[in-house]
Amino acid sequence: MGSQQPQHAGRLRLVGQRDSGPEDAPVVAAAPDHGPAAASAPPAPAAGFADVLNAAIEASGLSLDRIRSALAKQGVRVSITTLSYWRRGRSQPERATSLRAVHLLEELLGLRHNTLSSLLGPPRPRGRWVTPPGSPDGLRVEQVWPGEQEIAEVFAELDAPPTGELERLSIHDSYFVDANRRGHLLRMRQVVRATVAEVTRHVVVHKADDGVTVCPEITSVRHARLGRVRRRPESGLLVAELLLDRPLGLGDSTVFEYEVEIPDSGETIDYGRFFAVPVREYVLQVHFDPGAVPVQCERFDRSPAEEVDRSRQQLWIGASASAHVLATDQRPGQVGIRWQWE
Repeated sequence: MGSQQPQHAGRLRLVGQRDSGPEDAPVVAAAPDHGPAAASAPPAPAAGFADVLNAAIEASGLSLDRIRSALAKQGVRVSITTLSYWRRGRSQPERATSLRAVHLLEELLGLRHNTLSSLLGPPRPRGRWVTPPGSPDGLRVEQVWPGEQEIAEVFAELDAPPTGELERLSIHDSYFVDANRRGHLLRMRQVVRATVAEVTRHVVVHKADDGVTVCPEITSVRHARLGRVRRRPESGLLVAELLLDRPLGLGDSTVFEYEVEIPDSGETIDYGRFFAVPVREYVLQVHFDPGAVPVQCERFDRSPAEEVDRSRQQLWIGASASAHVLATDQRPGQVGIRWQWE
């Protein structure tokens, strides 16, 4: 960071680098010394977390990029978007990594210990501020995938954006079952709209059937490109970042598509999608090979984190050897199709 610092600016002391002196000496002196009037009082503790953080950042003269770099050197990775959300009150730190970042920010910005962390209060339900009035709140990762702690850990590693950044207007899944009765391909299409400014990415999760130690693989991405990918072969888990074609402003929409190659797990008897936030329209089509058509097919719906169906509905398998479901104003939970071969 030394090479990026203007020669006339005050010296930036990185987190953990303390000069000898009074115990309460600030860790950062980022602003030029223009005399006694340049010293500003610390933000009033009565203000909220976002207000205090924003005032401290403004007083420091540091850009969000320099703050991000300083945190990264201490082993904590926080995106510029996340820092922006924190200072504007769009979201608040909740995960263990984020809370550590808050303590480092206190040092980096010259605030006393716990100045920021004491203002956080209880965690906010994720997604509340973007869901339509009267609809249920969005869900955390562990609520959508109960017992799957790995997914939450990978989301933290990728610093996944808040679920509510993108409103799902339409999702269309096409699931293909081959002549050997095995699901082998998923084609997915989403229409989304940004609920905040500067949305650049979306994180998706795909998991193989229990007992399979090979991960699904994303292929043929359209209107986006594949970013970072994290695989956990021992549990068949794939978490991937899709980088959108362009940054989305508030209210902007986009369409992206991709395919998922599914590892062989023997005969397939169902496919379902988990929803963390409401979706206006969901269409699921299951396409069977004409030489392997099941004898019975039904739709199932489940509430979040439940293993028992909330409802079932018999489906007709048409002459095209396919069945489909249409869900409008879909709430958090799971929707899928299951079938019987004989």
